[in-house]
Amino acid sequence: MKQLGQSLRALWRDSMGRVGICGVVLVVVMAVMAPYVVHYQPAEMIGVPMTAPNSVYWFGTDNYGRDIFSRILYGSRVSLQVGIIAVGIAASIGYVLGLIAGYFEGWADRIIMSVMDILFAFPSILLAIFITAVLGRGIVNTMIAIGIVNIPVFTRTVRASVISAKGLEYVANAKSVGVKTGAILLRHVSPNVTAPFTVQATLALSSAILTEASMSFLGLGIQPPDPSWGSMLSEARTYMERAPWMAIFPALFIIITILLFNVLGDSLRDVLDPKLKT
Repeated sequence: MKQLGQSLRALWRDSMGRVGICGVVLVVVMAVMAPYVVHYQPAEMIGVPMTAPNSVYWFGTDNYGRDIFSRILYGSRVSLQVGIIAVGIAASIGYVLGLIAGYFEGWADRIIMSVMDILFAFPSILLAIFITAVLGRGIVNTMIAIGIVNIPVFTRTVRASVISAKGLEYVANAKSVGVKTGAILLRHVSPNVTAPFTVQATLALSSAILTEASMSFLGLGIQPPDPSWGSMLSEARTYMERAPWMAIFPALFIIITILLFNVLGDSLRDVLDPKLKT
């Protein structure tokens, strides 16, 4: 806990770290408070279609007369939900596989890393689309697809950290006195995985949000009536000249949210592993 407190203080002292923390917290608050802040339901047709932004409809209305501001806020809930659960799936599986591959090596390492290399050979968005095509559309299958796509990067991160930790003197001493493998992994190896694992999880969230938006843009991710920033962009393509605000606001929120998570991830990396700081 003491080390965690020191890391958080160091992160807050960094100017970009503060930007990342405040920005991500704002996005999370926006998502959580959406039902209490907006005046209209995201699927509710309440205005004249394609009304420009004004004092009543802050971001204007779309081609169905739905309030874009409401859909943006509810869309943030979808993006974070998909991102967090998908990364949770990838991190859980990748952590276990990385521990096994890095600590035991041998045939287990060869099999696991061969599978990861095969998954890495495909562009993430294409692999996610393929998995969704097999499983079917919908929010749950989108989470599963994005989770599977992100497993290799977590596996590689954990494996590299475990291999590095195995060479430490106190790990070798624990082995020599007969400490059980589970205890070595839990007490001596896992703490060395925490820093790179945390950084990777933060960066993976931004990647997951972008992948979800891309899939929804193509009609393979979140399906109506659930609002998604990607699907909002897709709907706006036809009306770019008549109602450019339909595309501008979802695009801005996608860009800003991804940048904020990347800034936070980079700042975490600098704090947790100063050797990598550029």
